[in-house]
Amino acid sequence: MHPIIVAVDFSNTSIHALEYAIVLANRFKSDIILIWVDKLDSAEAIYPDSSNNVRNEAKKRFDELIEQYGKLLEKGLKIDYKLRKGKIYHEVDGMARTLGASMIVAGAHGISGYEEFWIGSNAFKIVTYASCPIITIRNDFPILDKIDNILVPIDSSVETLQKLPVIATLASLFNSTVHLVATQYSQLKSIQRLAMKNADAASHYLKKNNVNSLMDELVSHDITKAVIDYATELDADLIGIMTEQETPVNILLGPHAQRLINQSAVPVLSVHPQEHFSL
Repeated sequence: MHPIIVAVDFSNTSIHALEYAIVLANRFKSDIILIWVDKLDSAEAIYPDSSNNVRNEAKKRFDELIEQYGKLLEKGLKIDYKLRKGKIYHEVDGMARTLGASMIVAGAHGISGYEEFWIGSNAFKIVTYASCPIITIRNDFPILDKIDNILVPIDSSVETLQKLPVIATLASLFNSTVHLVATQYSQLKSIQRLAMKNADAASHYLKKNNVNSLMDELVSHDITKAVIDYATELDADLIGIMTEQETPVNILLGPHAQRLINQSAVPVLSVHPQEHFSL
C-alpha cells in the first residue's frame, strides 16, 4: 500500500496527527513518512551554521519520535522521515506526489500557529494544494482504534460523488457505517431532488462495494453549521467532503469546505475534484 504522509513541526498538534496516522496505517498496511520543512532563510540566519543546527535538531527529534511511535505500528510497517527546505505546502504535496502517497494527515490548527476556529495558513495551503486526500485533525479529538461513523454530505453538484471511492475504502477497512446526508441551502424542490438523486447514487455505489450506509436530508441556510451539528448528534468519527462544494464563488477551496475544516471538532477528510471521473 502507498505510504501516508504526516506534516510535522514537532508541535503537540502535529504529534497528535502522527498518532492518528498510525491508526490509519495499521488498517491500510502502509508505512508512514514524516516530513519537516526548514523555513529558515540562510540569508536571515544570525550565524552561518544556524540552518544546519536546526536540521540536526530536527533529525534528533525524528529519531526520538520513531523510537517512541514505531513500535505502535504492526509488524512489517515502518516510520521514516524526510527533511525539506522551501514552502511547506509545496514540499508536502511534492513528497506525496513523488511517493504516490495514499493520504496526507495534518494538524487542523496548522503546521505553525493557529487561532481558534481558523486553521493555520500552512495547514490551509496544504489542504488547498494537496494532490491526494488529506485528513485534518484537531489536537483535542480523542484518538481511538476505530472509525465507526462517517458523515458524508452530498449536495447537488457534479463533483459531490467523487469522494466516494476514498470513503468506501476507509469504511471497508474500519467496518464503518456511512451516513449520507443530502444537503442543500436552496428551498427549490428541483435542487433538493438533485441532491437526493446524488445521495441515491452514492447509496447504490456503497451497497455495491459492501459498505453499510444510511441516508438522511438537511436543508438549511447555513449548511456548514447544520453539518457540524449533525456530526455532533451522530457522534461521527470523520466527515468526508469535497474541497469544491457548490458555492456562489468558484474558488479552489470553497467557502463551505473552508468553514467546515476550520470549525469542525471532528476530523475532516478533504478530496479534490478530478477532471475525468466516473463511479
